[in-house]
Amino acid sequence: MSRLKNILGRLYAIYGSLVFAANIIVMFLPMWVISRLPEPKRTRRFFPLMRGWMKVFMPMLFCPVRRKGLENFEPGVTYVVVCNHNSLMDVPVTTPGVPGYHKTLAKIEMASTPLFGIMYKIGSVLVDRKDEDSRHRSYEEMKEVLSKGMHMTLYPEGTRNKTNDPLKSFYDGAFALAIDTQHSIMPAVLFNTRKILPPDRIFYALPHRVDFHFLPPIPTKGLTKDDLPALKEKVFKIMWDYIENYRS
Repeated sequence: MSRLKNILGRLYAIYGSLVFAANIIVMFLPMWVISRLPEPKRTRRFFPLMRGWMKVFMPMLFCPVRRKGLENFEPGVTYVVVCNHNSLMDVPVTTPGVPGYHKTLAKIEMASTPLFGIMYKIGSVLVDRKDEDSRHRSYEEMKEVLSKGMHMTLYPEGTRNKTNDPLKSFYDGAFALAIDTQHSIMPAVLFNTRKILPPDRIFYALPHRVDFHFLPPIPTKGLTKDDLPALKEKVFKIMWDYIENYRS
């Protein structure tokens, strides 16, 4: 059975790669046109296109996305959304999946990726993690994004969680941003993306439903930098417990 599953995983990976390539070819021109627009028009055109694309692309992969907890987003309120990070499939789910307009934080190297890099240039705040000035500029850009009424979606684990634990330890950045700007944190939890693209396999994938859950927001009003460790620990525990309960 494991040998058959391995064969099926390889075949599905070929299928997924072909579907992705075909979609990218179709989407390249409209993405390129949108990338030439000034802000905020660029972002306002990007998200309807991205959401429409993913409504087609994910079912074509036999990976439907189910969202839960959308009622936790209060109309007109901007959040720092913090999400777990398990797979390369996370970005195609979170980008169209977070309601309203939002941006992510991405390594500047992603912008140079052929074709796919256009989406990072539009939908992300880019940072060179090796450059202190770039890190400072990206932080200020994230505050500007929030001031314009757009959410910031961040992965506080930093990199993909390849361990067997529900979460890796969190970095401070997302929580410092929430405290500095006094925006509430919206914990978000992704399930099953690792089952689609297992981190320990090369050119192997299997279809699976993706669940994307938003948990009740955690206010930061009145908090200071001294409260950062406790806030980070609180969010970590909430997300850890939610993932563990989901497993059971």
